[in-house]
Amino acid sequence: MDAAKLKELEKFINECKENPNILSDPSLYFFRDYIESLGGKLPPSAYKAGGDHKAKSHVFEEDLDEDIDDIEDEDDHLNVDADEEEEPEIIESDIDLDDSEVVEPDNDPPQQMGDPSVEVSEESRDASQEAKAQAMEAISEGKLEEAIEQLTKAISLNPTSAIMYATRATVYIKMKKPNAAIRDAKAALEINPDSAKGYKSHGIAEAMLGHWEEAAKNLHVASKLDYDEEINAVLKKVEPNAHKIEEHRRKYERLRKEREDRKIERERQHRKAAAQAAYEKAKKQEESSSSRGPGGMPGGFPGGMPGGFPGDMPGGMPGGMPGGMPGGMPGGMPGGMPGGMPGGMPGNVDFSKILNDPELMAAFKDPEIMAALQDVMNNPASLAKYQANPKVAPIIAKMMSKFGGAGPK
Repeated sequence: MDAAKLKELEKFINECKENPNILSDPSLYFFRDYIESLGGKLPPSAYKAGGDHKAKSHVFEEDLDEDIDDIEDEDDHLNVDADEEEEPEIIESDIDLDDSEVVEPDNDPPQQMGDPSVEVSEESRDASQEAKAQAMEAISEGKLEEAIEQLTKAISLNPTSAIMYATRATVYIKMKKPNAAIRDAKAALEINPDSAKGYKSHGIAEAMLGHWEEAAKNLHVASKLDYDEEINAVLKKVEPNAHKIEEHRRKYERLRKEREDRKIERERQHRKAAAQAAYEKAKKQEESSSSRGPGGMPGGFPGGMPGGFPGDMPGGMPGGMPGGMPGGMPGGMPGGMPGGMPGGMPGNVDFSKILNDPELMAAFKDPEIMAALQDVMNNPASLAKYQANPKVAPIIAKMMSKFGGAGPK
């Protein structure tokens, strides 16, 4: 770059530093924009002459950024509150159970089971009964291992007999092998779902493992099928523990549900508060931006609405809309709005009626409607071409009715 031009540029920069008013020259708008595009900020004096609109826009953007920051700060605050209100996890207390008769589980390989597909002959049944009789004799003599061998033989000879499995299960219980007993009890119940001895053996074995609820369930079924004193004696030990477990579970299920309900309610309240805060900020921003609008109607239609609204809008606005909106809407509305609109738009139009109208606020987001409104504002004579538009015409009519509501009754 030419050294002389660089020198002149340096001199210009120094002059701007000493007197920022130089930058208010409209011809230097490109230089101001360039500085701001780099993230630089100019003093207010750089906008004074010929730059009022730019200055106001600059201030508005800063205020808007501040409003957005405020909303983000409030959201962060709500999140912090939510974290602070988060309840600690529920830790379950221990249950005071009587487990004095609980045994260590047996981990032996599964015992031999019969083949249910084998066709059992009469000879096999008789031989099975003989083996069972020998097993019962061994049990009476305390020879439990021998009893297991004889019962296993009996099951192999007659694998369709539920009583053989149930009897072997009782021997495993005597040997304090509850898992083996449960396997035999289940096999018995598969063959005969109404086997009282199967349910009884299953219930007693579950109690030996400390599975109190499962034990109580099986023992109750056994008692209904074939009550005996042994079942009743075991139930007296099992039921207190089963009831404690059930009450404990229900208590913590209720506590967890209540905790979850409170969490859901807190989240709902936080969402509601956040939505309300966002609404208030947006409303405040809208009011702030409207109050900055130059000239025209209060609340922000800059430059007024010159020339009136000619055309045919039936229903009219009787009584006119007198008042003081300089640059407003003189000239009346011939062809369907009796009374005309002398003197322009009134100075006391209640724009909250527009801002609080959901249909109008939704319409203002429609580019086609906004383009039509801008066209009518710039050239009132263009109103006629929108009278047949089913989307635009009702909105213009509704806006005019809002303006009419501000006039004298």
